[in-house]
Amino acid sequence: MKHGWLHQKSIVVIGGTSGMGLAAALSFIEEGANVVAVGLDEAGCREAAGRFNNQGVTICADATEPLTAVKAIKTCAQTFGSFDGLYHVAGGSGRKMGDGPLHELTLNGWNKTFELNLTSLMLSNQAAVKWWLEHEKPGTLLNMSSVLGVSPSSAYFATHAYAACKAAVAGFTRSVAAYYAKNNIRVNAIAPALVETPMAQRAATNEAIMSFVKTKQPLDGGRIGNANDLNGLACYFMSDHSKFTTAQIVYVDGGWGVSDGQIANF
Repeated sequence: MKHGWLHQKSIVVIGGTSGMGLAAALSFIEEGANVVAVGLDEAGCREAAGRFNNQGVTICADATEPLTAVKAIKTCAQTFGSFDGLYHVAGGSGRKMGDGPLHELTLNGWNKTFELNLTSLMLSNQAAVKWWLEHEKPGTLLNMSSVLGVSPSSAYFATHAYAACKAAVAGFTRSVAAYYAKNNIRVNAIAPALVETPMAQRAATNEAIMSFVKTKQPLDGGRIGNANDLNGLACYFMSDHSKFTTAQIVYVDGGWGVSDGQIANF
């Protein structure tokens, strides 16, 4: 892009050292922002830090821990002199923890999936809002939802706790946006369909799922999403171009929500 949309902005990206979060962090830096990226994997944090140059730092921490976002925001303000926005990308599949169709879903799978995808998001949003209220500053929050929160795929993506979490992100985002609009704190969300990230490798390497995706996400020749497909919208929400926009859930889904898709042998 390189429009300088984020000049003098300082942004925290929770889940910013891999996948969609890393792509966004690099795009924010390209647009002139300073970035603090939080990641769980130490090697990923080191690799990301090497790509940020002097415009970004990384923190290796667990997004589900209550003080992680607090530390990231404090680091952002102290290192770069301000804290203007937070993008929460951290989350993931709970399939290995017991998420799945309702008749197979375990209580542990339910709880862990919610902790990973919703509790972590609440904690980061809460820390950001508290900082802006305390410092009497405006700010912008951007959350990560999913098309699966409103448009399920019963054949290939039947993880019901995950779908519930992503639907809840939309409701949470709108409710928080309504309450804090008077404080000039904006809250929005991006809802992608299937994007090629470390989380999506099960789907990305499955021939049947990729055949389905070709017709379910028909834009641009029918393909799986790329992490960079979300960057333009993320930069918009982090910038002053969106200063009159709040409580929006925007789907970046390649047409998923309006396409039937083709399922063989279901």
